[in-house]
Amino acid sequence: MGESAFKTAIIAAAAIFLGVFALAVVPPLLADPDIPGAFAAGFVNPYATGYSTDVVACWAILSAWILYERRTHGVRYGVWCIVLGIVPGVAVGFALYLFLRMRQMREVS
Repeated sequence: MGESAFKTAIIAAAAIFLGVFALAVVPPLLADPDIPGAFAAGFVNPYATGYSTDVVACWAILSAWILYERRTHGVRYGVWCIVLGIVPGVAVGFALYLFLRMRQMREVS
């Protein structure tokens, strides 16, 4: 896969996620703005708990990677990707971090 196709794939995946997130999560959250309750709803059964735990673990791993590369490689603006990993989600934070990282690594080399 070439760089252009890679960028298109990660941007498309993040955009699709944002669309699904906006359609599925935003209306109920506007009707009942209970953020802790919305978070807890991701753990309502064993299957949802498995998926939600995976997402939280992926966010923690992504955060550690971003903070590590900030110190070792000087990748800038990664902290924003950590925040975007919380809301709207890891898919957006991770995609943006990969995009920023590619761009900044190209500038260095």
